[in-house]
Amino acid sequence: MLGLKISRGSFARRGTRQLAAWTLLFVAIAGFCGDGASAQDASDVSVSVAPPELPDYDQPPIPGDGYVWTPGYWAWSDDDQDYYWVPGTWVAAPVIGYLWTPGYWFGDGGLFVWYPGYWGPHVGFYGGVNYGHGYGGRGYEGGYWQGSHLFYNRAASNIGTAPIGNVYNSPIVSYNPVNRSSFNGAGGIQVQASPAELAAARETHLEATVQQRQHEDAARATPALRAAMNRGVPPVAATARPGQLSGAGAVAARRGATAPSGGGQLLPGGAEIQGGEASSSRAPSASRSMNAPGAPTAVHQAPAPPVVQRPAPPRPPAPKPKDEHDHREP
Repeated sequence: MLGLKISRGSFARRGTRQLAAWTLLFVAIAGFCGDGASAQDASDVSVSVAPPELPDYDQPPIPGDGYVWTPGYWAWSDDDQDYYWVPGTWVAAPVIGYLWTPGYWFGDGGLFVWYPGYWGPHVGFYGGVNYGHGYGGRGYEGGYWQGSHLFYNRAASNIGTAPIGNVYNSPIVSYNPVNRSSFNGAGGIQVQASPAELAAARETHLEATVQQRQHEDAARATPALRAAMNRGVPPVAATARPGQLSGAGAVAARRGATAPSGGGQLLPGGAEIQGGEASSSRAPSASRSMNAPGAPTAVHQAPAPPVVQRPAPPRPPAPKPKDEHDHREP
């Protein structure tokens, strides 16, 4: 059975909650996790209002090699009694070989609890929320580690002008591409963790880095990022580096977006394939959706090997026409 761990030192600012609310939430989550929802420890942040939908935005160019994309999310401020948007950003991996598992909200019975993200050797469960840019609801398709280098998928990562040669192209398959729900549970995305994701949650983890915590603090201190102010369309939806909330590296959310951008190819059953190289200035947004049953459930599988540009091999000479005078009897 899942045990709720109240961690005062976790990612977001913590508030005091009534025991009765926690009891109800524990019962709801325990019932949900009985079929394999998550082995992550919940934080002590619980809210009675659902978080807004995820905004649509472009990913800023990567600052350099070794950075991992950490998607934006809605966090809760006790002081302001409101959600605020923490922009997605590129973060230097704290350990070679580690990837980021995003945090997610889980809601049931009118309460929503936050499960903080973490660093680890594999990507675990993040509620099936499609944060985009490689985080389609299961695993991470934006890149993979090979030795001491990250190989980046151009279909999900905006390489821009960074001098990174370890790149490849691999299409991204997403399901229900118009779903922009930002939480797991009743009324949101109802998907449970796979055995591989549960195994990833039991591995050795690192909490969010100092830069990530400072990034969240900066977002909390910015009134324009509060949901009540921006109506779900934050003026800074993503940044090139943690804490960089203005300037060339800051990207605003799109207004009036009814579906995630990216121009993926729709397949029977609602699946969407996205691929192709990103332009030099921005990458196409990976669509936000949850993976439908039957989608790959591996925590992190290495995509196709990096594309190495080599000259095409010479074509073999055309077969010599058969001379009728050269015919020999067997």
